[in-house]
Amino acid sequence: MHTTSGHWRLGLALSLLTVLLWGILPIALAIALQVLDVYTVIWFRFLVSFVLLAIYLGWRGKLPTRTRLRSTSWVLLAIATLFLAANYLFFMQGLAMTSPANAEVIIQLAPLLMGVGGLMLFKERYKLLQWIGISILIVGLILFFHEQLKNLITTQGNYLVGSGLIVVGAITWSIYALAQKQLLQSLSSPSIMLIIYGGCSLFFTPFANPKTIFTLSFWHFTILLFCAFNTLIAYGAFAESLEHWEASRVSAVLALAPIVTLIAVWVVSVLSPNLITPEYLTLLGIVGAGLVVLGSVTIALGKSTTK
Repeated sequence: MHTTSGHWRLGLALSLLTVLLWGILPIALAIALQVLDVYTVIWFRFLVSFVLLAIYLGWRGKLPTRTRLRSTSWVLLAIATLFLAANYLFFMQGLAMTSPANAEVIIQLAPLLMGVGGLMLFKERYKLLQWIGISILIVGLILFFHEQLKNLITTQGNYLVGSGLIVVGAITWSIYALAQKQLLQSLSSPSIMLIIYGGCSLFFTPFANPKTIFTLSFWHFTILLFCAFNTLIAYGAFAESLEHWEASRVSAVLALAPIVTLIAVWVVSVLSPNLITPEYLTLLGIVGAGLVVLGSVTIALGKSTTK
């Protein structure tokens, strides 16, 4: 099983960068989906990420070698590629049927499932303080998203179906993430992501409609480019964080992403009220946000042991 480098500060910094980028991504995707279909957006994000990463690795002479490729598990690579592709599809379909805040609420099942997987598969172990942190984090999420969770239970139709798709997306993402971590035994994180980006872009090519991209306004094309660069940087940071830090710790930090989303939604709604619907926080939601932060910090910074 893969073991971390021990550079936890670097792992924490990379995890926080991932949180920032993933926190604002649902808003950009919601805007892009106003003018493009789900498959074209996903295809473009993967293709741009693959091309830019290939150029960067080629320039630095760090493209994966045949020897490295022979020594890696192609079964794990296939699992990581297929399940990340599935995650993108289910998440974006769900996002198109719900809202950025709701999508970011439910997708938090993904890092929690990854954390459980890290405890089970990689023999990571929490101490008492960290289990307390998990309890605080879960209570915080429930309080923070009280209104959204209530809507999820009472709403029928597309909203409920979309939320179900995001749940499936969370499950597929956690499987991808655990496969990604195990692959670090034989390949560097940039090499893994290069193969995954290439595989996913090929997978979505038959379903994409590239011609529609040329009809976009400058504004929407800029948003689409941002989504592509977000994919490249955020997943690069996430993959590298797993090299330096335990999967269970990284998953705890990723639980902060919904708070970034809600703050970003509020800022965008103030600057451009017609662009996106604002999310209103009650006092209970603010308390929940504080508990999410406290729980994440407790889990991430507390000492852990390995079996």
